[in-house]
Amino acid sequence: YYEKVSDCPVIICCDRNVAALLLECCLIGAVNLKSSNRTPVVQEFESVELSCIITDSQTNDPRIEWKKIQDDQTTYVFFDNKIQGDLAGRAELLGKTSLKIWNVTRKDSALYRCEVVARNDRKEIDEIVIELTVQVKPVPPLCRVPKAVPVGKAATLYCQEGEGHPRPYYSWYRNDMPLPTDSRANPRFRNSSFLLNSETGTLVFSAVHKDDSGQYYCIAYNDAGSARCEEQQMEVYDLNIGGIIGGVLVVLAVLALITVGICCAYRRGYFINNKQNGESYKNPGKPDGVNYIRTDEEGDFRHKSSFVI
Repeated sequence: YYEKVSDCPVIICCDRNVAALLLECCLIGAVNLKSSNRTPVVQEFESVELSCIITDSQTNDPRIEWKKIQDDQTTYVFFDNKIQGDLAGRAELLGKTSLKIWNVTRKDSALYRCEVVARNDRKEIDEIVIELTVQVKPVPPLCRVPKAVPVGKAATLYCQEGEGHPRPYYSWYRNDMPLPTDSRANPRFRNSSFLLNSETGTLVFSAVHKDDSGQYYCIAYNDAGSARCEEQQMEVYDLNIGGIIGGVLVVLAVLALITVGICCAYRRGYFINNKQNGESYKNPGKPDGVNYIRTDEEGDFRHKSSFVI
């Protein structure tokens, strides 16, 4: 009878009980770890236990280390018998190896690796990885809905939320009725032409219809919960083509009347600057070719015929 175990030699024995005893001794010579929960999920600001349990080891005082793996970076969490990094003051070691974190935040979502080194064991090192997910409930999203859109025109409604973790999905409602992702997939919306992107929160109408008028609101949701924005009215109105043409004709007529009026005013001389044809009160006019000499009261200047004003 024989058995072969990883890291153990082949055991050849005629007695089954003796073989089992030898096999058990071989297993004890290797440190082994297990976890009661390899993928814990917890709400933000709650506490969580990262389970790491030594099942087999001959070493009474093994070396324990916890490391955090996030964004391709590895940092110490428990090293040299104390909590390190951003978990200092809000984490502790439970028993020999498990790690408990209080008041978890979304930044604690990461991979945590428990490493044990047992110097007296035949297999000295073992490790186990725990994936911690911290969920955050969404806050009321920011919604943007156009107030008025003419029939046949395109329109886009926006819904955005930046706090929820994992990243939330979005759904739109009109008059408290949920909208499908594609209006063509539901006969109740055959008069509409819209597409809803549940990942980005945009609701796009290629051409709005009168039936698209109503009260709109959006809901952001993930595994932690949901939140909605306030209702907003979108009105779809008809374009009055006759009124638009009539308005344009009225404007053209008014412009024509203003132009005719300005032309008539010019012809009648209302815009001509009438200048005095008489002589200046300072310099009385005199016939050309006659010398004029001022008196003492008039000053010392003398105007001759050669002086041209």
